[in-house]
Amino acid sequence: MPDITRWGILGTGSIAHKFAAGLTSVTDATLAAVGSRAQETADAFGDEFDVANRHSTYEALAQDPNVDAIYVSTPHPFHQENTILCLEAGKAVLCEKPFAINAEGARRMMAVAKDNGVFLMEAMWTRFVPLMVEVRKIIVEGRIGEVRMCQADFGFRAGINPEGRLFDPALGGGALLDVGVYPVSFASMVMRKIPTRVTGFAEIGETDVDEQAGMVLGYGGGEIAVLSTAVRTNTSGEARIWGTEGKIEIGPRFWCPDTAELTVGGDTQTLNIPYEGNGYNYEAMHVAECLREGKTESDVLTLGETITIMETMDGLRGKWGLKYPME
Repeated sequence: MPDITRWGILGTGSIAHKFAAGLTSVTDATLAAVGSRAQETADAFGDEFDVANRHSTYEALAQDPNVDAIYVSTPHPFHQENTILCLEAGKAVLCEKPFAINAEGARRMMAVAKDNGVFLMEAMWTRFVPLMVEVRKIIVEGRIGEVRMCQADFGFRAGINPEGRLFDPALGGGALLDVGVYPVSFASMVMRKIPTRVTGFAEIGETDVDEQAGMVLGYGGGEIAVLSTAVRTNTSGEARIWGTEGKIEIGPRFWCPDTAELTVGGDTQTLNIPYEGNGYNYEAMHVAECLREGKTESDVLTLGETITIMETMDGLRGKWGLKYPME
């Protein structure tokens, strides 16, 4: 791989703008191309971020020889087909969360990546911000002892729009896939094992999507994760980890943290680790590092872990009786 990773962005929505802005803070990356479903939107995005190659189809972006890696930023139901398109063209892919609509789709994506020997990773940007890297280090070093319980929530209040992405079942709408994936992924990172029990309750709203939910995950060693999510309720956005010797408290906005409180033996220390850029730059930097090392998946967020996260969310939806039209 070249020293400078040449990125393409597939899709031009709000999350694509955030990733493009994040790339401006990465010294070893350049935004080389953008792909949209219309030349007009591709050109508008290209003008905003000074992108040289602007494609009116996703297929053209996937075939662009000036691109090393593609960030897939389309709505949830299209992640699978868009990612596979790029993988089969030999492009590394960073696919926005949720990785797919369900675990079956995630497995197909992983299989295509392996068949083509191409890098693939879920874009859970929270994993890569510096403070969360430090949290993992504290856990691995055993500074709070054995982790026994964690809590996390991510909720906000949006106005109901039956045709909007958040409330349309055909677009994988609802809280779980949009923001609930953050606390579920957080629990996976903290516990470092697959839950053996999955349960919870969800409020299914008038458009037949989950508007808010409480989730409990149980693990083989007796550990418990207590999680919540919402698109109709503002929540604190905090996360906590309790171990046998101490605790870590993160928040508000645990998904983009720069401060936390570490308590061990009655002594509390403030961890203040600000991040540069808008935070999305760190996942791009990690992908570039993996590509330079010739890796086809991350060791921070493996494809196997991404699939278990999808399986956990499938299990929760099974409890709620929530199924999307495309399933």
